[in-house]
Amino acid sequence: MPNDQGFNTRAIHVGQSPDPRTGATVPPVYLTSTYTQPELGKHLGYEYGRNDNPTRESLEEALASLEHGIGAVAFSSGMAASDAILRELGPGDQIVAALDLYGGVYRLLERVYRPQGIETHYVDMASLDELTEVIQRSSARLVWIETPSNPLLGVIDIKAVANVSKQCGARLVVDNTFASPYNQNPLDWGADVVVHSTTKYIGGHSDVIGGVAIAQDPEIIKTLKFIRNTAGATLGPFEAWLTLRGLKTLGVRMERHAHNAQKIADFLSTHQAVQTVYYPSYQGKQATSQMKTPGGMVSFVVKPAAHRDAMAVAKMVLERFNLFSLAESLGGVESLAGHPASMTHAAVPHDERAKRGIVDGLIRLSVGIEDVEDLLFDVNQALSGVQTL
Repeated sequence: MPNDQGFNTRAIHVGQSPDPRTGATVPPVYLTSTYTQPELGKHLGYEYGRNDNPTRESLEEALASLEHGIGAVAFSSGMAASDAILRELGPGDQIVAALDLYGGVYRLLERVYRPQGIETHYVDMASLDELTEVIQRSSARLVWIETPSNPLLGVIDIKAVANVSKQCGARLVVDNTFASPYNQNPLDWGADVVVHSTTKYIGGHSDVIGGVAIAQDPEIIKTLKFIRNTAGATLGPFEAWLTLRGLKTLGVRMERHAHNAQKIADFLSTHQAVQTVYYPSYQGKQATSQMKTPGGMVSFVVKPAAHRDAMAVAKMVLERFNLFSLAESLGGVESLAGHPASMTHAAVPHDERAKRGIVDGLIRLSVGIEDVEDLLFDVNQALSGVQTL
């Protein structure tokens, strides 16, 4: 199917032709671990389920199309996809990463790769001069960014960072989980690899774990497939089928997520109990020029109360939500609320969290697709009166 067709058309049709044997409109789930070969040394395109599965290939074809890549490699989780990208590095290699980074990736870099002699330098990606200096000084092989970032929703200029990385001979990896392929395509802005936790917006229903890496360079795809097959972090066929089902509605869901999130952010920005609101549309032209919508994530910092510190106020607000579930993860149709300092970023030491702006009063919302009036009522009642209790 040509890439000039619309996003929603490709999300529904690419890699998802009717089954040629039965005419089933929805591609079947191939629940097989191995494949019978007609004769020795000859197979029908598939040998063993760890590396090859038609259901998983359907998902990979669709995701590659939506991210404008030449190929995609699906993994058992977003962290497995991230780990596979990093496995090309060896002792002595250097990484430059954004300051605002998912706690799980920080833990992987610091607790797994640093002991192996692979060092990461964290920089403010808004300063291209600093980025250039650190890459050149460290001879970094890899630059890793998230945009929008987790949890402060920072928007990084992908094209500018890609230009600096390329000039310095470093590969740029962009975690596009918060934006989704609907809102931006980092490969178009010069990124070398795009990574997603498909658990989030792509799956969209909080019922499946998965990850994917996508690239335009066939050698990168070849290497990632080799690592997946060798290390075994394979996405199962049923998980692939569930993710593919969620993918079909990604475009329409993201429009609703963004509509609701903007309303929530605007409400929070005028609330007396709120100190700071983080949302991409508040960051000027960079977000609007790079993203189709600002997305469905909103973070905010509550003010300390008369007899309670910010942590106590945040805890109180989180426990008063009714529609927003207190839970890890994001990107599902239902609204979720989390406390980054003690949940998603607990692996980051306190002092490091403070440097990154991940304070005790910070609450992260994954705004779902419920009726926005109900969500606004829930946010209002959770915040009402907390300053005077």
